[in-house]
Amino acid sequence: MNAEIVLGILIPFIGTCLGAAMVFVLKKEISPNLQKILTGFAAGVMVAASFWSLLQPALESSEQLGSLSFLPAAVGFLVGVGFLLLLDGVTPHMHFNNQDEGPKSGLKRTTKLILAVTLHNIPEGMAVGVVYAGYRAGNAGITAAGALALALGIAIQNFPEGAIVSMPLRAEGMDKGKTFLFGVLSGIVEPIAAAITILAAGMVVPVMPYLLAFAAGAMMYVVVEELIPEMSEGQHSNWGTIAFSLGFVLMVVLDVALG
Repeated sequence: MNAEIVLGILIPFIGTCLGAAMVFVLKKEISPNLQKILTGFAAGVMVAASFWSLLQPALESSEQLGSLSFLPAAVGFLVGVGFLLLLDGVTPHMHFNNQDEGPKSGLKRTTKLILAVTLHNIPEGMAVGVVYAGYRAGNAGITAAGALALALGIAIQNFPEGAIVSMPLRAEGMDKGKTFLFGVLSGIVEPIAAAITILAAGMVVPVMPYLLAFAAGAMMYVVVEELIPEMSEGQHSNWGTIAFSLGFVLMVVLDVALG
């Protein structure tokens, strides 16, 4: 991998690190309204990225199939949703609203919260990896600027996710250094997933449309299963909706301006 691709797959991880660093700046707790805003913004970015940066290139890459050009995108999307559904079911974790998910275990609440965000970061890392793999393979629908736009968009939405991990841990009494470290560790899976995807995709270029759609499906699962319920829960859910709209528009602007 050249330096351009290495930097691209590290950008989202940097966003997580910066978000986790908010533990040194903010108070011990994130208010419910601020959490709705952060979650809604992240959801908006991910929805826009799923279509503009992943599904659209998948459809364009399959145009030679004529009336069946939808097939790779449809199959890949559903497999991506199924993959995250499987991970969700077998990994003990905790949603941002403090509800336990997955099999019962003796893991601490903090560990479950970190696992939850780590689960979210897997499809995001795969999304960046598959787009850069498409660019590396010369896929006509993917440019270097388009891949960078996706990396920047995911980095922006990773910022609140990093804070959502570190701030609750700080509120439970953990020292700032440890909370920052846990926030960083929750995001390390992204560049790893991206690198593995790039290496794997390089060997199976013909299935690139399926991989693009797979990443889109996995990301949309996270949005619908986790982020939208969190941003809509309780009173003042309109703050989450407004933030969702802003995140969506920002990702569209990035994709069009850089793509």
